[in-house]
Amino acid sequence: MLDDRVRAVLARLEEEDRREREQGLPSKLRARQIAPTTGRFLLGLVAHHPGCEVLELGGSRGYSTLWLAAGVRYFGGRVVSFEIEAERAELWRRNVGDAGLDDTAELVEGNALELLPSLDDVFDVVFIDAEKDDYERLFGLARDKVEPGALFVADNVLSHADPLAEYSKGRQNDPDLESVTVPLDRGLELSVTLR
Repeated sequence: MLDDRVRAVLARLEEEDRREREQGLPSKLRARQIAPTTGRFLLGLVAHHPGCEVLELGGSRGYSTLWLAAGVRYFGGRVVSFEIEAERAELWRRNVGDAGLDDTAELVEGNALELLPSLDDVFDVVFIDAEKDDYERLFGLARDKVEPGALFVADNVLSHADPLAEYSKGRQNDPDLESVTVPLDRGLELSVTLR
C-alpha cells in the first residue's frame, strides 16, 4: 500500500508544509493539508474495504488524496477528488503522478458546489476538507451520492469550531445518521448514514 514512491511524496509534502508554517505564510498560500496522523487514520478507514469509492471535497496539493488512494488501490477502489484552485490542481496532478497513483485517483478541477450535482456516481466514503463555510452545502450535495452505510468524514471540526460547531451539531442531531466527533489532530466528525 504505502510503497517507497508514496512514502517519498508524503515526506516531501510534510516537509513543504512544515516550512510554510515555520515561515508564517497565510493559510491561503499554504498547502492546508491534513496532519500525518489524520492521514494514517484515513488510510485505516478505507484500506480494508474492497472496491471502496471515495469522494474527496478539497484535494489541495494531494496530500490527503495520497493516503486515501494508497489505501483503496489494493482492493480495487478509487478516489475522486475536487479542487477549485488551478495552481493547487496542477500540484495535485504532479504529486499523485509522482506517487504512482494516477490509476487510483482522479481529479475534478473546479467548484464542487457547481459540479457535484452532475456527478453520476455512488461513494462509500466522503471526505470533506474544503472552505469551512461550505461544509453544510457540500454535505447536502454529497448526501445524494451515498447509500446506507456510507461514511462522511469532515476535518477541522475542533480547530475551526466557530464555523463548524453547527456542522457537527447538525450531523449529531440527524436521525438518519450516527455521528461522533473524534478529537484527533484538528478534529474529525464521522457520520455513518443509516438510510
